[in-house]
Amino acid sequence: MTDENLIEKQLSSENVFDGVLLHVYKDKIELPNGNTSVREYIKHQGAVCVVPVTDEMEVIAVCQYRYPIGRVTIEIPAGKLDKGEDILDAAKRELSEETGVESADIEYIGGLYPSVAYTDEIIHMYLAKNLKYGEAHTDEDEFINVIKIPLKEFAQMVMDGRIQDSKTMAAILKVARIYGV
Repeated sequence: MTDENLIEKQLSSENVFDGVLLHVYKDKIELPNGNTSVREYIKHQGAVCVVPVTDEMEVIAVCQYRYPIGRVTIEIPAGKLDKGEDILDAAKRELSEETGVESADIEYIGGLYPSVAYTDEIIHMYLAKNLKYGEAHTDEDEFINVIKIPLKEFAQMVMDGRIQDSKTMAAILKVARIYGV
């Protein structure tokens, strides 16, 4: 079977939930063999994440409570795109808001689809270097503790399962590879 023989065709689409962040759809589709089925999925406006690395090879990370899993996580700074927002501008905004850090030396390191089975969300990953420090200015409903973790230790935390957030795992391992740690 070639890739073209894997394509599913949308026959109808119904928006079953239209929230602030998530938009849930239920589509009737035609399968490659001609049969029909249903696909439920979430449309998402996309997001960014940033691995800010200090001159001392430490990553500036954030700790925050994540309601859906009921626990505090260690993550890299991240956030959703505002409608029509440039992804680099969003990365700079989120880095500054969550940590107070600014950088003119930000490099795109790839995109990540966190769960292709049920959402079209893409997270654009960045590496930030040559950092300048200021004050964080989080959103009203955002409570964050900022910490520093040596890059090598952070990568080990990913490998031994202490970090389970997919964007953080992928971005930290990419940056560890870039730096050869």
